[in-house]
Amino acid sequence: MNCCNYNNHNKCKTIKIISIFALIFLVIALLFFITINNQQLNKNILVAIASGEDNTSEGNVIINFGTNEILEGTALSHTPGSNEILINEDGIYQISYSLTGVDQGSGRFNFNSILLVNNVPINSTLNEGPVLSEDIVNNRYTLTATVILRLNSGDILQLGGLSLEDVVYPNARIDIEKIG
Repeated sequence: MNCCNYNNHNKCKTIKIISIFALIFLVIALLFFITINNQQLNKNILVAIASGEDNTSEGNVIINFGTNEILEGTALSHTPGSNEILINEDGIYQISYSLTGVDQGSGRFNFNSILLVNNVPINSTLNEGPVLSEDIVNNRYTLTATVILRLNSGDILQLGGLSLEDVVYPNARIDIEKIG
C-alpha cells in the first residue's frame, strides 16, 4: 500500500521529512564518532631511554638518552644520544621520568633531579632525593617523578641530575605525552 495516496498526502510528506532528518542526524553522528576516534589515534608520545655508556660524567649533568623506545606523532622529537627533547607543538605535556644514581665512592651520598626548559631549571620540578648511607645496597638509588607542564613550540626539554658527590647516572627513562 502506498502511503502517498490522495487521502494520506500530508501524512506521507511528514514521514518523508522525518526520514530525511533522521538520515542526516545519523550521518552527522557517524562523522562525529569517526572524528573522536581519529583524535584518540593521533597520539604524541616520546619514550627515551638512557643506559650503559650514555652518561659517564659525575655530579651535575644533563642526561643523554641513547634510544628512542617509542616516538609517535609530530609534537615531540629527539635525536638518540642527545640530551635535548624538542617540543614542536604548543600544548600541555605530561612528563614522567626515572633516574638512577650510583655513588662511585663509598659512604653517604645524595642526588636530586630537575627538568630544564631552554637550559633554565624549572624549580617546581626539583625532585630531592634522601641522603643515603653505605647501608644502601650497591650505593644506588632511583628517583621518579611525574609533572605536567605547558610547553611551547621551539622549547627544549632536558633532565638534569644534581649531586656534589661522585654520582653517575647509568639508567634513566623519560616518558612524555602531549595531553592538551
